Parts: sequence; structure tokens; C-alpha cells
Amino acid sequence: MNVVVLIGLIVTLATCIPVFLQLRKHPRGLWVLFFAEMWERFSYYGMRTILIFYLTQHFLFDDDFAASQYGAYTALVYLLPLIGGMLADRYIGARKAVTFGALLLVAGHFLMAAEGAPARQFLIYAGQSYEVQVSGRADDREAMLLVDGQAYRFSATDDGGLRIDNLPLDAVLPPVLAAGSYDTIEERDPFFVGIFYLALALIIMGVGFLKANISAMVGKLYRQGDPRRDPGFTLYYYGINLGAFWATILCGLLGQTIGWWAGFGLAGVGMLAGLIVFVRGKAWLDGHGEPPNPEKLRRKILGPLTGEHSVYLGSLLGVGVVWVLVQRFEAVGYMLSVASIVVLGYLAWFLIAKCSKIERERMMLALVLIFGAVVFFTLFEQAGSSLNLFADRNTSLPDQGFWTMTASQAQSFNPGFILIFAPVFAALWVWLGRRGVDPSPLVKFGLGLVQLGLGFLVLVWGAGYADENAQLPLFFLGLAYLFHTTGELCLSPVGLSQMTKLSVTAFVSTMMAIWFMGASWAQYVASFIAQMAGTETVGGQVLDPEASLATSLGVFHMIGWIGIGFGIVFFALSPLLKHWAHGVNDSIGQQPSGGPPLGRTQRPTPDKS
Repeated sequence: MNVVVLIGLIVTLATCIPVFLQLRKHPRGLWVLFFAEMWERFSYYGMRTILIFYLTQHFLFDDDFAASQYGAYTALVYLLPLIGGMLADRYIGARKAVTFGALLLVAGHFLMAAEGAPARQFLIYAGQSYEVQVSGRADDREAMLLVDGQAYRFSATDDGGLRIDNLPLDAVLPPVLAAGSYDTIEERDPFFVGIFYLALALIIMGVGFLKANISAMVGKLYRQGDPRRDPGFTLYYYGINLGAFWATILCGLLGQTIGWWAGFGLAGVGMLAGLIVFVRGKAWLDGHGEPPNPEKLRRKILGPLTGEHSVYLGSLLGVGVVWVLVQRFEAVGYMLSVASIVVLGYLAWFLIAKCSKIERERMMLALVLIFGAVVFFTLFEQAGSSLNLFADRNTSLPDQGFWTMTASQAQSFNPGFILIFAPVFAALWVWLGRRGVDPSPLVKFGLGLVQLGLGFLVLVWGAGYADENAQLPLFFLGLAYLFHTTGELCLSPVGLSQMTKLSVTAFVSTMMAIWFMGASWAQYVASFIAQMAGTETVGGQVLDPEASLATSLGVFHMIGWIGIGFGIVFFALSPLLKHWAHGVNDSIGQQPSGGPPLGRTQRPTPDKS
């Protein structure tokens, strides 16, 4: 048993018992949604935790391209729930949407397990090619250059060239290759590359149908005014983080030690378990989430094709569109730009033509918060890309006997800290609220951004403790994730609650669409930051660890101060814009942030985090 698994068991046992005792006091349907979403998050985070390694070590994409592919995928994951929510509300209902989305997710995750042969890389010098031979996994992974049938280690020279160690003087290749004198090319099986993108497209479309709809069903389990509603969302939030926690531990372990197929396959098993729980628990949902107009849905529109069939068929055709988009990072940016212009233009017209002064100021405050959330998640979402690679390349991970940890398992810090500290923060806001000193949403956003920035700066300040392999002690990465988590707990639980409080009733759905669009932009922009932190690799192996550390810390230093700077801006805006809320947060004795924490519920898979 690896030590992370043991710690995971301890954390789970210490936190789950009171949760399960509380679940007994809630509608039976919450059990169904709790476990269905727990397994869905398990599948999503299980896949996400090893995705960047799969791109860089299996397909041998360079850091820049891998970051762009990761960004295109996560941006679309945030964007598609808008379509899935609309189709559920108008046509098929939340229950059918969740079931259909889960089926697509099962297919996508199992398809990810069809990894095929790894890519082959060749070094090109003076018109001749030399294969890069890769062996081992995780910490034992090693790339060597084949010259005259013999394998040789290689490293970077001080001027950016390539040094081949112990190469004989009579070898056909010189022992030192000057920078720019060589190139690398890759050979990938186009069939399995296409399978990979199809799997991503299925997962994106599946998340689009499942995420927003299963969360909405939680609220429908409670009558208006039921005091169990907010605690119910808290329990649901625990299930989300429990699934993410164990996904990063188990799928990360299997993917990096046994095979990518094992990590992705286990994620598929998790999603299949979630689907079974949801389908078998239909009776416990008490009829919630059914289609708004069943007769219209069953009406035939073309031969035997009904309205319901047309939704499913159109969505499957949409998978093909997503398959094209996810391979074209720039196209995702154009799509986001056009959508943003249309939606924000409509918002500007609505604010001017349809809103009173009070309504207009409340909605403008909501837009300020959305902007803060975009900044936060742009930096926070380095976790799956640049921070994940930093854990692999520049963090000293335990690797002796029982005390072992893979780089991808470092992702478990965040959901683990959520499980531990979420009840503490919930109690803190209630305690402050009862004394009339609960911080305003703008202040909480500022606190979240400052702590996020501090998390990155912790890594920069730990540079002096790097060892001879340019690796920082694991303590600094864990501390960085702790600051990121406490920042998330200050900001995430406030976001959606404020959207519903500040928005005009007739505009709530559109404001939620803007929130999701902001999350999608955060993922897209985050990929540019991840590209800045990239470094040169051959065979998926970093040539110069010291240069890799310096590059990563340079980027972390920049975005750390950006986070703190925006946090200070929000502190300064609080007294100036607080009156724009016009009393929506003035309820006495209630938790001002109210409602379910945002966290993985709204960031699918955007599952954090």
C-alpha cells in the first residue's frame, strides 16, 4: 500500500461518518445524487489527473501543444453544460439528461483506456535520424538515444545544446550537438490519436448533459423554505470532493505505475458505478427531474423518430463537432469570443432598457464578481497542467518502499484539504455572521485571490531548498495547495449564491450562462500560462531540470503577485461597491454566502478542483 492511499483512508474515515449520519435526515433522493455525483467526479478527476502526462509522455507532445490541448478540452467542458441545461429544461428533463450524459461519459472514459502503442520520437541531425528509446514509468521513466544500436543517456548543455554521455569518439554522431543543429520528429498512430480525440469529445458532451442537471435536481428534493436545503447541498459537496479525492489517489497511482489504460479504465468503472446508482435509484427521486412536456417529447416528428430521439441524435452529431473543435485550440477561442460578444451585448441592452437603478447596480456587482472568479480560476487551474508537471519534474517525491507517491497523486492535496477544512470555514462564516462581522462578498473574493497568489509564491520562496536535481521538498507543494484550497473556500461558496441573489429573476439563467462562460475563458487563458511554464523535452524527459525549475518559478512568481494584486483591488472595491448589493446580503443570523459551494459542482469537471 502506498502512503497516500493510507492517508486517504484515514481522512475518509475521519470525515465520512458524520456525513453519512447526517444523510439519514435528508430525502432518500439525496443518497442517489450523492453517490452518482461522487462517482461522476471520480471519473472526471481520475482522467484529468493523468491527462497532461498522457499527452506529454505517451503521445510525446511538447509542453506548448499539450497545454493548448488541455486548455481546449477544459474550456469546452465548462461551456457545454449551457447547452445540456437548456435541452433538459425545455425538452427531456434533468433525469433523462443525466442518464444520457452518464452513458456518453462511460463510453468516453473506456475509450480513453484504448491507448494503443506509444508514440516514437527521432532525433534528426545532419540528415540522419536516431530513435529516442523510452522505458519505465513515473520516477523510473528514462529516455535514451540509440546510436549505432547502443543506448546512451543525454542532457542539455549550458548553451541549450544536447550532450550525449559516454559516446565513443568514432560514433557517427558527435558527443555534443549545438543548439539549433538538431530537430525532433514524432511518429504517432493516427487511428489511436483519432480515438483519443473521440474519447475527449464524448466526455465533453457527457459532462454537458450531466453536470448542471444533476446539481439542479438536488434543490428540487426540498420544498421551499425547508431548512435542510443548505445542509443538503453541503453533504452533496462532500460527495463531490470525496470522489475527486480518491480519483487523484487511485487513478493517478494506476496510470503512472501500471499503465495509462489502468488509470483511465478505473475512471470508466467509476462512471459506470455512478450510472448504475442513478438508474437503480430512480424511485427515490420522487418524480423529480422528469420532462416538462412528456407528450410532446413522445410525439413523432419524422417517421419513427420522436422528439426525444431527435435530441439524442442531434447530440451524437454534436460529438463530431466537438471532436473537431477540441483539436483546434484557436477555434475554441474564436467561439468563446463570438459567444461573449453576443451574450454581453444582450446583457448591456438588458441593463439599459429593462432594469431599474437598483437592479442595474446589483447586476453590475455580479459582473465584478464574475470577473474576479475568472481571474481566480485562471490561476487556480494550473493544478492540472503546469503544477502537475512541476510535481513530476521539480518536486522531490517520496519513492522508498512504503513511502511512495506519484506526481499525479499530488493532485489529492486540494480535495483532501477541502474534506478537512470545508466544515471549518462553513462554521466560521456562520459564527461571523451571527456577530454581524461576516466579510462582504468582495472581501471574501479578495481573500481568496490573495491566498491563491501566496500559494504560488510559497513555491518561489522555497527555491533555496532545491536539491542537486533541481527538486523542491514536497512540503512546499503541499503548502501551496493548502493556500489554494483556503482561497477556494473563501471564494467558491460565494459565487453562484451571489449570482442568484444579485440577478433580476428573469435574467438568472443568462447570468448563470455568463458565469459558465467566464469559467470557460478561465480554462482557455490558463493554457497560455501553462505554455509559458513549459520547457524543452526529448522523449517526454526534461533536458535541463534547473532551467525547468527556473522557468516554472518565474511564471509562478508573476502569477502569484497578479493574484495578490487583484485581491488588493477587491479589498479596495469593497467599500466603494458594497452599496450596489442594496441589502441582498443583510439577512441576520444566516450564512451570507448561502447555497451550495461552487467548487467541483460547477467547475466540471470544471470536479476543482
